[in-house]
Amino acid sequence: MAKGCVLVTGGAGYVGSHVAWELLDHGWRVVVLDTLATGLRRLVPEAARFVHGDAGDIELVIRLLRHHHCAAVLHFAGSTVVPDSLADPLGYYRNTSMVSRALIAACLDAEVPRLVFSSTAAVYGNPDHLPVSEDAATRPLSPYGTSKLFTELMLADVGRASALKSAVLRYFNVAGADAKGRSGQSTPQATHLIKIACEVAAGKRAAITVYGDDYDTPDGTCVRDFIHVGDLAAAHVAALDHLMRGGESLTLNCGYGQGFSVQEIVAATGRLAGQPLAVRIGPRREGDIVSMVADASRIRNLLDWRPRYAGNLDAIIGSALAWERRAG
Repeated sequence: MAKGCVLVTGGAGYVGSHVAWELLDHGWRVVVLDTLATGLRRLVPEAARFVHGDAGDIELVIRLLRHHHCAAVLHFAGSTVVPDSLADPLGYYRNTSMVSRALIAACLDAEVPRLVFSSTAAVYGNPDHLPVSEDAATRPLSPYGTSKLFTELMLADVGRASALKSAVLRYFNVAGADAKGRSGQSTPQATHLIKIACEVAAGKRAAITVYGDDYDTPDGTCVRDFIHVGDLAAAHVAALDHLMRGGESLTLNCGYGQGFSVQEIVAATGRLAGQPLAVRIGPRREGDIVSMVADASRIRNLLDWRPRYAGNLDAIIGSALAWERRAG
């Protein structure tokens, strides 16, 4: 039975398309709004209504929200590459913060009182303690992280002044592909570690560059908490359900609480591919966080979320590798 309609901004992108599929699987009607600047039309489910447009176009968003009687917005539109944000900070404040401001204004005008926001663990910067909880200090190292944090602050302020309730989901490192093969990471020139490793394994890149091997970590390379995109999509549906039940606004880490180093990812991908990956060692990159591992206790306690892939690195990489090989 259909539950109603939701607007998914950036629904032709990697995470947004997976969430669109998950919403449809749970009985929601879905309208996807995307500029296709980085998203791909073929990743949008056929059962979703697709609109080519900008989430920052207030009048367009108001029309869509009213015409489709949307119950909520799930917001993925924005720019997501840390090095790019350092080179073009104003572009990131425009594409993330300013677009989000316009979208929030549209929600208020159309009286849509629920918004699920795609945020990031980059808001923490280099945390003082691991695993990092939602109450940790926010000290982003890049305009990417700052632009996401600014949107979080806007949502909190607007929530205090209006009926808008929000669920802010701070992603750790997203990887993998849909278990049914319906979507995967297809962004050209992607910068995600597991995506790049799988491209090397599939013969699409000559080598993978490890940026820095002299960090204060067990093997000298950065450590990350990798979450399967399918589990992340399920977290969004659980967060939406929470808001639909009248739940209060919340901010949640989306991770498993287990870290893997860059070298461990490279080695595991080579093992699953059947041969070691060609590796180059490069200099450290500005804006890279040394170690980032989630305290994921809050999301498990507050939402009906039961991740399928927690701790299963082979399954995460394996699904990404299968998508890469299938994509050709």
